[in-house]
Amino acid sequence: MMFCSRGVDLRLNAAWLIGLLCVMGGVQAKTYTLYLDADRTGHSESALAIEYGMRVAFDEVNNQINGDKFEFVTLDHRGNSARSKHHMNLYDKDKNALAYVGGLHSPPLIKYRDFINQAEILTLVPWAAGGPITRYPSEENWVFRLSVDDRKAGERLAKAALGDAQCKKPALLLEETPWGQSNQLNISKALLSAGHGTPEVAWFNWGINDAAARTRVNTLLDKQADCIIMVANAMEGSRIINAVASLPVESRVPIISHWGITGGDMSGIAQTVNSESLTLHFIQTCFSFLSESQSALSRQVYSRAVTLFDEVTSDPASLDAPTGFIHGYDLGKVFISAVAQADLSGDIDVDRRRVRLSMEALTDPIDGLIKTYRTPFTAYSEQNPDAHEALGVDDLCMASLGPKGEIRLIEDK
Repeated sequence: MMFCSRGVDLRLNAAWLIGLLCVMGGVQAKTYTLYLDADRTGHSESALAIEYGMRVAFDEVNNQINGDKFEFVTLDHRGNSARSKHHMNLYDKDKNALAYVGGLHSPPLIKYRDFINQAEILTLVPWAAGGPITRYPSEENWVFRLSVDDRKAGERLAKAALGDAQCKKPALLLEETPWGQSNQLNISKALLSAGHGTPEVAWFNWGINDAAARTRVNTLLDKQADCIIMVANAMEGSRIINAVASLPVESRVPIISHWGITGGDMSGIAQTVNSESLTLHFIQTCFSFLSESQSALSRQVYSRAVTLFDEVTSDPASLDAPTGFIHGYDLGKVFISAVAQADLSGDIDVDRRRVRLSMEALTDPIDGLIKTYRTPFTAYSEQNPDAHEALGVDDLCMASLGPKGEIRLIEDK
């Protein structure tokens, strides 16, 4: 049957019909899996948000592409890079696993970047922002990101500190991981480009306690910092925010944060920020389900999520880690389009290579929540370091917290 040609140009919302026709025509369908590897223990909100967004995108095509079925394998690396490497090995040996999807944390993807590319692990990144993740020095690059990129986030955070917050001497408070280290380079470079000197820096480890958080904050204030640019995840970020709130009112400084703090429960942070009248702004991509103007697509997507998941209520303000959902959905749609044009063979090694090439060769527009994607990825080279980045600096906005912890954009693109 002509409908069963693997190379046919499909309309994705009719993929289930094509699948039915292929089965009737006798073509053997295959079941592929996507590995979702994230911290489902310490940062479950972000892990679930990514999963929900991806599942909604696949539910739109009835979890089928060109007659092949798609299922999800959910894994919990608990914030431990070694566990993440174990899950990468499981994927590598699984003859049904087509893509590996990362979570909130950058360290596993940075630490094992060489392994990912040498083992040809087709990796999708809807959250982790570490700059080196997508920049493996080879034309055969296996990592694709639709998320914030620290090389652009540094510029946006510096702009927010110097502009909106009117800081004269911003200082950096960073987690001591590859993610924090890459941000030190990128933020410092942006501040230097804006005519500021090298910023003061304080470092902290995962699991920092309240006393240590106060010490780090006081160290920066003793050096006359008038705002803090923070790179932290939710647990550590909450303690640092509490440390600033514990200061006398006249000593409190604005906090300009990377978006890692939004990967957990924001209600506690919101209570501190709002009760103590702290200034907390953080980076996000420029789409929100809370914006007054919603497209027909965004309304349909959210309605489908409410139908699919008991944890998602009809009130978008209650959606935890919404950026994970938004990026998961958009990246899911890009991936579905790549698979639809990849001419899958049933041989997993061949199919991973075909989808990787297809990701770099998409030309038809793909309607997402953040924007319409036109050729989101191209072939990587050191002269084209953003080739595997679907988003640019124009897609980045700043946000603040509402009274219940809801994330509200301060500005549009």
